[in-house]
This record gives sequence, C-alpha cells and structure tokens, in this order.
Amino acid sequence: MRKYFNWPLHLMARFVPGTQLRVRLHRWRGVQIGLNVFIGDEVYLENNYPECIQIGDNVQIGIRTIIMAHLRGPGRVVIAEGAYIGPGCVIAAAHGRTVRIGAGAVVGALTVVTSDVPPRAFVRSTPAEQVATARQPLATAGTYLEFIRGLAPVDGKEKENCVHCNVTDQSE
Repeated sequence: MRKYFNWPLHLMARFVPGTQLRVRLHRWRGVQIGLNVFIGDEVYLENNYPECIQIGDNVQIGIRTIIMAHLRGPGRVVIAEGAYIGPGCVIAAAHGRTVRIGAGAVVGALTVVTSDVPPRAFVRSTPAEQVATARQPLATAGTYLEFIRGLAPVDGKEKENCVHCNVTDQSE
C-alpha cells in the first residue's frame, strides 16, 4: 500500500513548508530518519526505493540536494549522525552498492558523491576551471558544432584537457 502513496507523499515532502512535516512525510514513505534532522526545501530523497535511504540523528541536508539509492537497480545510501550535506549535492548509490557518509562529515555545496565519505571528512567538488575560450558564444552560435569548433584551449593547457575541443563532426 505504501507504494501507492509514495509519489504524492514524496511530492508533498519536497515542497511543504516546515522541516518537521517534511521529515514525517519521508518517514511515512519508508525513509529511515533519525532525530533532530533538517531537510531543506526541494530535497529529492529516492522515489522508487525510499527504504534504501538511512539518515542518522542530527543530520542537515541542504536545499535542492538529490539522494538516489538506485542506478540500474537498488543500492543503499547511509548518512551517519551529525553529517552535513550542503545545498545542491547529488549522492547516488549504484545497484547492490552502499554509499556511506561518515559521522560528522561535511559535503560541500554542489558536490557529487558516488563513493564513501570518511567520518569527519570535508569533501567538495573541484572548483570551476577555465579550459577553453569560446570564440563563438553558445547563445549566438547557429549550431552546437559551430560553438564546439570555436573553442580555443587556454594558453598553457594541452588541447586534450579541453574535451570539447576534440569533438569532430562525424558527418564529414
């Protein structure tokens, strides 16, 4: 019966005001959630296998984070007590695998996590880095290929560092 109510509960949990109601709705869906948990607005917690998500006590999950426990079948995501997940993160577990965020770990904003994070570790994605200069802006290019052909590697960087600079038109 829970499966029939999962989608509407999931949708309500993403958009209702008040974190306590959000937590309660996710618990009803089957997500295992500890005490004193904060779940930000528009957080997406696994829709198909909510029972595969476990969140410990005193965890904070930032706005617009996505936690998925399935990539080609169910896996498991375990977020230990006291962990902090920044806004806009993606945490994903593949079929048959468990991704663990350790106790007290901090996952920086916009970070993608697909493997374990040790306890008390601070992890973040690599800061943005310029790899090319767009001689033809994408917004005004006639085609995507025109934009790609207009990319010039940044001085001092090898052309192979710019993955888009190596794209060729297969139709020629």
